[in-house]
Amino acid sequence: MNKFYITTAIDYVNDTIHIGHAFQKVAADVLARYYRITLGKDNVFFLTGTDEYGQKAEKAAKNAGISPLEFVRKISVTDKEQQDALNISYDRFLETTDKDHAKVAQEIWNRVKKNDDIYLGGYSGLYCDGCEAYYEESDLHKGKCPFHPNLEIKKITENNYFFKWSKYKDFLIDHIKTHSDFIFPKHRANEMLEFAKNIKDIPISRSNFTWGVAIPASPQGGTNESKQIMYVWFDALTNYLTGVGFLEDKKLFKKFWPADIHILGKDNLRWHALLWPAMLKSAGIELPKTILVNGFLNINGQKISKSLGNVIRPTEWVKKYGADAVRYYLLRYTNITEDSDISEEKLLQAYNADLANGLGNLVARVAKLCETNNANINRANETQTNELLEDVKNQLSQFRFNEALDLIWGGIKGLDQYINRERPWKKGLSEANKILSDVVIGTESLIALRDIAEALKPFLPETSEKIENQFKGPRILSQKPLFPRI
Repeated sequence: MNKFYITTAIDYVNDTIHIGHAFQKVAADVLARYYRITLGKDNVFFLTGTDEYGQKAEKAAKNAGISPLEFVRKISVTDKEQQDALNISYDRFLETTDKDHAKVAQEIWNRVKKNDDIYLGGYSGLYCDGCEAYYEESDLHKGKCPFHPNLEIKKITENNYFFKWSKYKDFLIDHIKTHSDFIFPKHRANEMLEFAKNIKDIPISRSNFTWGVAIPASPQGGTNESKQIMYVWFDALTNYLTGVGFLEDKKLFKKFWPADIHILGKDNLRWHALLWPAMLKSAGIELPKTILVNGFLNINGQKISKSLGNVIRPTEWVKKYGADAVRYYLLRYTNITEDSDISEEKLLQAYNADLANGLGNLVARVAKLCETNNANINRANETQTNELLEDVKNQLSQFRFNEALDLIWGGIKGLDQYINRERPWKKGLSEANKILSDVVIGTESLIALRDIAEALKPFLPETSEKIENQFKGPRILSQKPLFPRI
């Protein structure tokens, strides 16, 4: 691998993102930061953003008494604030109202149409406003959307443009079967294989509202096209092309496309695993390599929702515990591909046990010993392979964020045990300094504090930098606790 392009789902602007959405962004950020270490920052591109068109946004703006653009911009600004609070290191925060995005969506439409995969037809079917998606009766649970059970399913009858999705059924099934790494985890791939068997052509335009990307006029003209806008999914999916300069920066696009990882929630999978690849195939564009499907977060056993009053914004926890503590907890005590239960009580326990008493105590202890012994870390420029980082790489290649952190905390525990065994405070100055130098820099058989700091960079970027700065030597002094006990 000589480049790495990762994207997240772009969040819909009906409300500011909560901690469940942030979970996905933090995981993506870890991968982006890791590959910047191994490939160089210029060879990594990280895209996130907001999905700003659609009927929900138009209705919300009307209820607020403002224009749709003003409404979506307000939400987009707050979404950025939430991501920035967690130090999400995106290279571009794309808003689908960006001018270059509309051009890309229209270009893909034209390419698909030129391939004879768009036609005009009538549609009557079931529609969920929450998903902005069409469903079959068999997709529903007791007549309700499985992801929005509190919303009524609507029956919509319209004349729309259709995409020949069914034309690509066999191609999609074959691609999933022959590309074992296309959908992760495997059981999600099996779900898509079952769904693909029943793929039907899908309407990709709407005529009962106006907030969306306009359908490009055909050379032959015609009145119907001017009255319709793109179905929000057909427009939104093309953001992954826009983000790396599909039309605006050919050099950037050539360098980074195809996407190495699309990370998204399980509720968005069928659109990314089946509709998006079919669109790309029709448009003559290479498919992404891997779709990583994250599970949902629940709060104290309950789904995160406004109606339950349990929505938590990332900034709420960051203000109390710091960005790195929140990042750590979300990754160490969840499984990215499965639903996980979180709570502030568990976050506080992890903060005190793992960060304050674990990592924080180790750093403070080593710094104090170095200061007391006036330790001279005389191998400051020595370089050696960081085996811990290599072990972390193996876990991240399988998206085991929690197990990667388990390894790092195993190193923290091992270093603490080494200090207890060697007891440098009982040694003479020369021998004590030798022990402390090994603790800070390491040996072939000892994971060092600097190894731990480097391995922590993708996960806890602020903390890693503080540790590296404190122990770069040659003189090491005690400093404020990394994680004051709460």
